[in-house]
Amino acid sequence: MSPAAESGQRPGDAPRRGRIALRAGRIEIDGQPNVLLSGEVHYFRLRRDEWADRLTQARDAGLDTIASYIPWIWHELPDGELDLTGRTCPERDLAAFLDLCDSLGLRFLARPGPFVMAELKNEGIPYRIYREYPDARPTGWDGVVARTEDLDYRHPGFLTEAKRWLDATFEVLAPRQAPDGPVVGVQLDNEVGMLAWVSNTPHLDEQAAGDPAPTLAFHQELGLKARDDFASYLRELESFARDRGIAVPLLINVHGTGGGRGTTFPIGISQLAPAYRGRDGVLAGSDYYLGELTVQNVADLYLCNAILACVNGPDQPASSLEFEVGTGDYGDNLDALSSPESGVNKTLLTLGQGNRLINYYLLTGGRNPVLDGSPDDGIPRIAFTGERHGFAAPIDPEGRTTPALDALAELIKDIRTYQPILATGRQLTDELGFGFVADHYLTEYAHPAAADRREQVADLERYRGFGSRDALGRAIVLGGYHVDAVDLQAIADPESAWAAGTTAPEAPRTIALSTPRTLGAKVQSWLTEYVRDGGNLLLTGLLPDRDHDGTPCTILADAFGLSSAGVLADRRDEAGPYWPTVTGAGGFPIDADLRISSAQLLQTPAEAEVLLREVGSGLPCAVQVRLGAGSMIFLGCDLPAAHLGNWRTLFARLGVRSQVGIDADRPGLVTVPVTSEHGNLLIAVNVAPYPIRASISVDDRQVQSPTTFPARGHALLPF
Repeated sequence: MSPAAESGQRPGDAPRRGRIALRAGRIEIDGQPNVLLSGEVHYFRLRRDEWADRLTQARDAGLDTIASYIPWIWHELPDGELDLTGRTCPERDLAAFLDLCDSLGLRFLARPGPFVMAELKNEGIPYRIYREYPDARPTGWDGVVARTEDLDYRHPGFLTEAKRWLDATFEVLAPRQAPDGPVVGVQLDNEVGMLAWVSNTPHLDEQAAGDPAPTLAFHQELGLKARDDFASYLRELESFARDRGIAVPLLINVHGTGGGRGTTFPIGISQLAPAYRGRDGVLAGSDYYLGELTVQNVADLYLCNAILACVNGPDQPASSLEFEVGTGDYGDNLDALSSPESGVNKTLLTLGQGNRLINYYLLTGGRNPVLDGSPDDGIPRIAFTGERHGFAAPIDPEGRTTPALDALAELIKDIRTYQPILATGRQLTDELGFGFVADHYLTEYAHPAAADRREQVADLERYRGFGSRDALGRAIVLGGYHVDAVDLQAIADPESAWAAGTTAPEAPRTIALSTPRTLGAKVQSWLTEYVRDGGNLLLTGLLPDRDHDGTPCTILADAFGLSSAGVLADRRDEAGPYWPTVTGAGGFPIDADLRISSAQLLQTPAEAEVLLREVGSGLPCAVQVRLGAGSMIFLGCDLPAAHLGNWRTLFARLGVRSQVGIDADRPGLVTVPVTSEHGNLLIAVNVAPYPIRASISVDDRQVQSPTTFPARGHALLPF
C-alpha cells in the first residue's frame, strides 16, 4: 500500500461534487463544461484494505472519476438474500466504496446491470434466476433454446427479479448522487442485445420459433422487432430508475467491436439507438476494443465515433463507457502487446471528435473472489478467468504499474491543459458527410437454412459502411478529410420510428456512401432528390437494386440511367483464375492499372463520363453522371486506399477540399481540428510504425512547419 493511501485520504483532499447536466452536446458540472476522465476499478476484485491504494493511484494519474460494475451475482447470497452492506463480507460494502471515492475527491459511475458481463459467470446474473425461471431463456431458430447465458429481457419473472436487485442498489446510490455525493451517472444494463447477436439466437415467440418463414422480409421484420424490444426494455429500466429517485444521467453501453476492428460496431448502434436517442438525461457510450491503433483500424475508430455522434439528440454528448487501455494481453499468454502510445492516440482522436467522457477499462486488475454456491465447473470463483483478473490493466492485480499508466498520466496533463477547448469544442469538418444507413447493420440474425438471407448478409458485410476492403473509410481518414456522419434513414424518413427523438440535420454539400445491392426505397429516393437539388454523391459498392425486405428497388440507378452489366470478382474455378483490374479512362488518369477484388460493371447513358474501365471486359465500372443541379460519381470497385491521390482526385471532382493540408513523405498521419470559443487545437497522430516528416496547414495557414513525427507519436498544435 502506498503511503498516501494508508489513511485513505490526503491533506487537502475534498469531495469533488456538483450538479451534473447534459446540455448542447456537453457535460456540465455546476454550469461549467467538463471532460470526465474515469477509470474502471472493480471493488469486488480487491480486498477492502486495497481499495484506497488503487483509488489513490487512479487519482494521482489525473483521473477524476471511478467506474465499477456492481455485480448482482456477487451481492446475492445462495439463499437469495442481498448483501450490499458488507455484513457477510467486507468487500460487499458498496456504500463504503462510494464514500471512499468521495473522500478522495473522485466521482463515481455506477454500473449495476442486471447484466454486467466483465468475464463473470452467467454475465453477472445469479444462478438462482436460471433455476427458478427456466422459461426466461430465449428460444431461437427451430425452437432451440439459447446456449448462452442470455435471458428474455421482457420475461415477467426476470423483470421482477431485476427490479428487486436494482431497487436495492438504488437505495445505496440515490442518497449519494450529485450534487450531494459522488455518483454522477448510472448505467442501465450492459451491452443489451449482444448475446443474441453473437450467438445468432433471436428472441422468438413460440409461433415464430416453430415456423420461421426465413424470407428476407421475415428477417427484416425480426431485426426491427428486436430494436423495439431492446428500446422497450431499456426505457422500462429508465422509468424505474427515475421513479426510485435516480436523477443523474443514465448511461447505455453500446457494444460491437471485435478482433481489433470496429467494422461491426455500428450493429450495436443499430440495435440500441432507439432506446436513447433524444431522451432527456440519457447518454450513450461506446465500448471500444481495438488493440494497437494502426492504418488498418484508425478509420474504424474515427468513423465509429462519427456514427455514434450522428444518432444523438442535440443535448446528448458522445462518450465512451469502456475505452480500452493497457497491454492488450487479455489471455495472460503474451498473445498481444499494445504500446502505451496506442491508448494515448485513441484518446486524443476520440476527444477531438467531441467525446466528453472516457472511462478507461480496465484500469486496475484484481482477484476473483470465491463464489458461494458456485457449481462444480472447475473454477470455484465469481469469474471464468481464474483467480487473477485484469492482467492487461495499467495497474496489475498486485497493484504494480505498467508503462500504460505513466503514458496515461502524461496524457491527462495535456488534456487538462486544453480542457476548455476539448470540453466545448467541435470538430472542424469539410463539406463532406459520411453516409450511415442503420438497416445495413440489421445483420445479427440469419436462419441457418435461409440461403437468400446468408447471401444478403455477406453482401451487406462486404460493401456497407467503410466500403469493400475498407477502402472508402481509409481514403477519407488517411486522406486527410474530416467528416461528420449523416444518418440517411433519419433524414430520408424523419417520421419513422428510427428517427424519433431527433431532428434531421442539414445535409452537407457532398455525401460519400458505400452500399451493397440492398438500400431502402426512401433512402434511394432522398439521395436522388438530394443530387437533383444540387448535392453531390460519391456512391461506391454495388448498384442498389432491392429494398431491405427483398423487394426490387432501382430508384437511384434509374434516375441516373445506370444498370448492371454484371459483377466480376476474384475467382478460381474450373474456368481458371480471374483477377479484376481497372484502368483509367477519360478525365481520370490513374497512376497505373490497379488490381481490385470486384468490379460492378455498368451500362451507362451517353452523357455519363467514364472514369474507370475493368480491363478484361472493357466495360465501365466508375462513372460521373449529372442530375439536375448536382452530380454523382459511382465507383463500382474497391479502388485501393494506398493510392490516396486517386481518391483525392475523385473528391475534388465533387468539389471537396480538405481544410487541413498535410504535406507528408508517407501515409499514416491523422489529424482532427477542434474549434471552440476558447481557441482552436489541431490534434495530429502518427499511426504508422515509422517516423513521418510533414508540415500541416489549416485553411492554407501553416500550423506546423516541416517536422518529424515519431512512430506512434502525437502533437497538440494550437491554431
